[in-house]
Amino acid sequence: MEEQPLRSQEWFGRTGKDGFIYRAWMKNQGFPHHLFQGKPVIGICNTFSEFTPCNAHFRELAEAVKRGVWEAGGFPLEFPVMSLGECQLKPTAMLFRNLASMDVEESLRANSIDGVVLLCGCDKTTPSLVMGACSVNLPALVLSGGPMLAGRFQGRKIGTSDLWRFTEDFKTGKMTQEEFVAAEAAMARSPGHCAPMGTASTMAAAVEALGLALPDNATIPAADSRRKVLAHLAGMRAVALVKSQIRPSDILTRAAFENAIRVVAALGGSTNFIIHLLAIAGRVGVPLTLADFDRLSAGVPLLANVQPSGEHFVEDLFYAGGLPALMNQMRHLLHLDALTVTTRPLGENIEGAPCHDRQLIAEFDRPFKPAPGLAVLFGNLCPDGAVIKPPAATPALMQHTGRAVVFEDIDDYKKRVDDPALDVDPTSVLVLKNVGPKGYPGMPEVGNLQLPAKILAQGVHDMVRISDGRMSGTGFGTVVLHVAPEAAAGGPLALVQNGDLITLDVPARRLHLHVSDEELARRRAAFVPTDLGYHRGYVRMYVQHVQQAHLGADLDFLQGGSGPEVKRDSH
Repeated sequence: MEEQPLRSQEWFGRTGKDGFIYRAWMKNQGFPHHLFQGKPVIGICNTFSEFTPCNAHFRELAEAVKRGVWEAGGFPLEFPVMSLGECQLKPTAMLFRNLASMDVEESLRANSIDGVVLLCGCDKTTPSLVMGACSVNLPALVLSGGPMLAGRFQGRKIGTSDLWRFTEDFKTGKMTQEEFVAAEAAMARSPGHCAPMGTASTMAAAVEALGLALPDNATIPAADSRRKVLAHLAGMRAVALVKSQIRPSDILTRAAFENAIRVVAALGGSTNFIIHLLAIAGRVGVPLTLADFDRLSAGVPLLANVQPSGEHFVEDLFYAGGLPALMNQMRHLLHLDALTVTTRPLGENIEGAPCHDRQLIAEFDRPFKPAPGLAVLFGNLCPDGAVIKPPAATPALMQHTGRAVVFEDIDDYKKRVDDPALDVDPTSVLVLKNVGPKGYPGMPEVGNLQLPAKILAQGVHDMVRISDGRMSGTGFGTVVLHVAPEAAAGGPLALVQNGDLITLDVPARRLHLHVSDEELARRRAAFVPTDLGYHRGYVRMYVQHVQQAHLGADLDFLQGGSGPEVKRDSH
């Protein structure tokens, strides 16, 4: 293939005043003139921030990428974009995912970049960087930060999923404040994102299955030196992608999305992945619906014995053979001819990948759990859909009818959940409204509601919970999420009242509110949307333009690509 002119030469290859301006100020960093004469400029898009602990090791990782770029004959230039720390940002990091994607998109387009390595790890950094890069469609690949090492507490391994157990124990007096603080120090004991198969690792696995990352990207621990080796190789590979002009649009085909959905199902991955993948598909123009996730996940059993659906951690999954070994077990379900950033098809990347531990990666015909990793529900309570994660749920509750205990918003929940007078029993269905994309705003991870104290005191640890929000990828329980349309948009969820009967029937993929159409019409006529009080800035724009969960919760005007062309010159 004939090499295409480098985009960066529109800046650095000019003569006269314009070339002088573009090169001269860059040279104050000590770059010699020959670097500006036809070397591919590889942007290193870095989400390092001390407010994003998952990505706190990215300075070192970026240096490893640079070494790879230099070796391959490229010119690496690092730049920052908005970093989304999952546990630090208020009201929720998801509110800013689309803003960060805009930061990435405009940074890539506006600068003299030929190709890019996307450094991401913490939950929302991966989808935001991929969404932005897809919109510009320059050669790109993802380098994830890797999972942290499993924590150690009181003689056993712990991870983020244990937070929910610790919270219950603390709430019921089984754990002291001193033990709670000691567990804090023991859990996050190395760089990297959450140790279980939470959203961060799920998205790292998704981009590897999509073909946007090198093999083993998803599972090499952050603290392992092989993560830096992978970074070096990613730098080299970025230069090769520019020379071959392989772009995200060449990789992100319908087949690639189908591969990612099936792989995440086999991993028991986070339900948040659904919203992010829908948003990415919207940026590249690949038709993808919520129903596709259910159809493609059907028949895919749980192959990875990793928390929260299993017992172990992502670190252990790497030692067992990583994502290539797992994909090799299910290769008959995958599109093996799908192109990847290696410039080879997926089938070649995973060919012969060995499994070193059947306690971590099961054979396809002898899975850990037969239930698919996710299920999509429809019904009069969720006309546009809702999702549940069956491997993390209680089997006895997968078909259940109970009376609703309604919380109008998160503040109402916090105020009343532990009230001894709360009219609730173990068969009740907890319903939380107004935590969707518009209603919170930003769709926070509060869907896996902590149970009322009076219920925990009875030794009950799971109930059916329904909301228009999300839950942490490390969470578990019989939790129905992403109900669409959301309550704040006037969806049926807004009309649920205390005492209404609700049926969850996962095998039938049904979520039904036992209220007549006539009564619902009466309630709808009395429904008054709440003024959320956001009248300026990004949040106002977000509330006005965010789409519902079943469409990926992207901003409506960001759908489709924009390309790398700069409409106006600066000089």
